[in-house]
Amino acid sequence: MNSFEPTVLILSVLLGTVFAGVGSVWVAWALVQAVLAKYTQHLLSLAAGALLATAFLHLLPEAFQGAQNPRILFAILLGGILFFFLLDKAELWHHGHEHHHDHDEGHPHAHPPVLSGGWTVLIGDSLHCFGDGVLVAAAFMTDFHVGLVASLAVWTHEVPHHMGDLVVLRSSSINPRTAVVKLSIAGSITVIGGVVGLLALDGHATSLPYLLALASSSYIYVSLADLIPQLQKRLSARQTLTQIIWLGTGMVMVGLTSQLG
Repeated sequence: MNSFEPTVLILSVLLGTVFAGVGSVWVAWALVQAVLAKYTQHLLSLAAGALLATAFLHLLPEAFQGAQNPRILFAILLGGILFFFLLDKAELWHHGHEHHHDHDEGHPHAHPPVLSGGWTVLIGDSLHCFGDGVLVAAAFMTDFHVGLVASLAVWTHEVPHHMGDLVVLRSSSINPRTAVVKLSIAGSITVIGGVVGLLALDGHATSLPYLLALASSSYIYVSLADLIPQLQKRLSARQTLTQIIWLGTGMVMVGLTSQLG
């Protein structure tokens, strides 16, 4: 091993995680900007499919590959869903309290409570990105070319996933620029995961499945509690078919890209 190899490894992990974590956010933002105004309902279906597929086809299978007790992983999944439910309750209570206070102060045009799910997405995405960073670091530590493939796989998988996140954040009445900044910060957690993976991979590899299970709970909750209910409207047969196609497209996109990992 020559003296340049550690430096190359560190730079490779940093560049790979920035590309996969933050780069995917900006590509997703560009795609959402191009189609959001005209196809909001379609993107909600796409987001629901992508988030559900992320949990069931990518994160959970990866979590259960190790030797961890499945009961513990399922308990974390269940506890995570309950946690994000309570987080939504707290967020709604907070905004509802502010709304009531505004009316008491004589502001009849106060903003209504925001749709829940924003913080849930950001927390879950941060956990997911941390896990991605550890995985990218592990791949580069195995082989440089394996690391490149892993970075590309994470990037490819995260683009449709972040599109779903951005739709949720926009639906939560978050300013568009604020939404992409917050999601970029969450994406930058990938870099932290990569650094942690480099410094102490063995110690964090054992806890990674639990982080993946917790991240899965956030995506399942957001999909079933926030996105799917918005799609439960009385529609024509053609509109319903279109909705199902977009929902399936989100699942297929994530399912196919997950095979690259």
